[in-house]
Amino acid sequence: MAKDDLPEPKRRNRTMSVADVLAGALDPVLKKRGFASRDIIAHWSVMAPKPYDEVAIPDKLSWPRGERSAEGATLVLRCVPGHALAISHEGDKIAAAINRYFGFVLVGSVRLSAEPFTPGSGKKDDAVFQPSQSVVAKVGAQVAEVENDDLREALRTLGHALSSRSERKNG
Repeated sequence: MAKDDLPEPKRRNRTMSVADVLAGALDPVLKKRGFASRDIIAHWSVMAPKPYDEVAIPDKLSWPRGERSAEGATLVLRCVPGHALAISHEGDKIAAAINRYFGFVLVGSVRLSAEPFTPGSGKKDDAVFQPSQSVVAKVGAQVAEVENDDLREALRTLGHALSSRSERKNG
């Protein structure tokens, strides 16, 4: 084999998208839960009918034993406790919306998980931080020479935000 015929070595220091990096970690976990891909979870807000796109989330996809039947799998949803009754009655509507999104019968029935879903549990509350008088005076003195009013106010806001960040880390 000539030197020019050697395959290029695989680079390990190349940039990768976050989706590619997470695929290696998420795909095995999702396969254990019955999902062939991340599509149902990633596009749930698009495919699920309103209001179920906000109050429920797919938990598991249970395929029937043996051959894959034309009836599809059973989708297990985690939902907000107050919406469990409505989801149990609207299961056929949810399944039809998912099947319409994929273009074939993927979900035959919808069941509810015993574990509740709390929407927005990952969101942090943004507490309003009031800078101290010394920070206000220091930032005000630094931006006082800026002639443009909009720019001066934007720099003042930035200065207060940066000082609050450093005070939170130190405090």
